[in-house]
Amino acid sequence: MKVQLITLGCSKNRVDSEHLLRQMKGNGLTVVPESESIEGADLDAIVINTCGFIQDAKEESIDAIFTAVELKRRQLVRKVYVFGCLSERYRDELIAEIPEVDAFFGVSDTDKLLEALGAHYNRRFAQERVLTTPSHYAYLKISEGCNRKCAYCAIPGIRGGYKSVPMELLVKEAQGLARKGVKELIVVAQDTTYYGLDIYGKRMLASLLRTLAAVEGIEWVRLLYSYPADFPDEVLEVIAGNDKICKYIDIPLQHSSSKVLSAMKRNIDDKQTKELIKKIRKAVPGVVLRTTLMVGHPFEGAAEFKELLSFVKSARFERLGAFTYSEEDGTYGARFYKDTISERVKQERFNQLLELQTDISLDFNQTRVGKKERIIIDYYEDGVAHGRSQYEAPEVDGEILIECKPSDVKVGEFVFAKITEAECYDLKAELIKQ
Repeated sequence: MKVQLITLGCSKNRVDSEHLLRQMKGNGLTVVPESESIEGADLDAIVINTCGFIQDAKEESIDAIFTAVELKRRQLVRKVYVFGCLSERYRDELIAEIPEVDAFFGVSDTDKLLEALGAHYNRRFAQERVLTTPSHYAYLKISEGCNRKCAYCAIPGIRGGYKSVPMELLVKEAQGLARKGVKELIVVAQDTTYYGLDIYGKRMLASLLRTLAAVEGIEWVRLLYSYPADFPDEVLEVIAGNDKICKYIDIPLQHSSSKVLSAMKRNIDDKQTKELIKKIRKAVPGVVLRTTLMVGHPFEGAAEFKELLSFVKSARFERLGAFTYSEEDGTYGARFYKDTISERVKQERFNQLLELQTDISLDFNQTRVGKKERIIIDYYEDGVAHGRSQYEAPEVDGEILIECKPSDVKVGEFVFAKITEAECYDLKAELIKQ
């Protein structure tokens, strides 16, 4: 059986695919890497892990399905199977609209998907994965689902309520990853700060971070997707006091206006948001903050957008991503709010926000010129080593570029370098010989 697995969407989807790949290989299936062309591969099946979070992601997933169906029509592949968030959310509609797909599976149907591939789920491989990232870093998904009821978000309806992965299983997975050469663990979940409340009766993220940092071979632990409301102070103490935990926190705020935050059902207002940012910066000196903001929400008028811009100017996030509001089926917002803001206005606000952030990002990068930083090398290409410091997460942040000979660096290893030049997102550096 020869299979290709295509993964779309977030890093949490990537982790799901990596666990599935381990099950596939454990069952003796031959997996053709996603990056390879299937021309002449004589594939038995294409499996697509879809995303259904926002409109753009749904469209990307639909395009991938149609591409696979076309390959099936050309007899380059025999079967097309689809699973993940989009399949969970719109299974009946997809079956009706794209009957050429051989089967659709939900987010918890791994065993059924494996059966369709002539395989079976083996619990022996439950904490094992086949990495699709470079071998020196890996995402660690610490929970499934979400208990938050954000008005715009469909994830709880797709993935269900919050289910923490027991700490001993996460440690076992982290130890296995470290034995494979992983040096950086990137902690992800729909809401990382909620971790442990459902199974231990209290928030356990701080304990988990300490425990992961103690795993032999792990040199960096990075925290993503931390929900702002009720942010646990103990997490800040752990980040500040442990050299292995990156001084980097991803905290998706979505907005700063109390009016918009209330309509979003985010359980936090503008004053609490500003106080949280101050508290984090005081507790973790030199911390780099990354956030994600939404523009074009139905309750975001011109005044609320102006408020958001003012907030970004004062908060000066070192890293910032943004997206435009889209009305999502089954959400509170889709039922009770009218999406009255035009796509043109949404895009204008999006562009204005990112233009502001570009200047802030450049200012931050310029403060690093002349400084010595510890950098992990992600890849080497055309005479340039591409790396990151503790202040850059892979895939979403900029890179540190070092002109050097291939023999000067090794992918997956740490080097020290002096920052010599700053651009809006990337930096240039020169190696410091040890």
